[in-house]
Amino acid sequence: MSSGQNRADISPGALVKIVLKADQRSGKLTEGTVKDILTKSSFHPHGIKVRLTDGQVGRVKEINN
Repeated sequence: MSSGQNRADISPGALVKIVLKADQRSGKLTEGTVKDILTKSSFHPHGIKVRLTDGQVGRVKEINN
C-alpha cells in the first residue's frame, strides 16, 4: 500500500483514501475513486490532491490497489 505522496502512484479510477480539508485536524479518511489528479508536481509531502468521482477533494493518504 502506497502513502499517496507520489503522483506516479495515483491514476484516475484508483481506489484511495483521502483526508478532506475539513477533516485535516481529526485525520478522518474518506474512501473513493479518483476522478482527477489536481496536484501538478510529482511529489507532495502531505499527499497528492485529487478529486473523487463524487466531487469531494482531498489529499491522498492511502492507495488501495
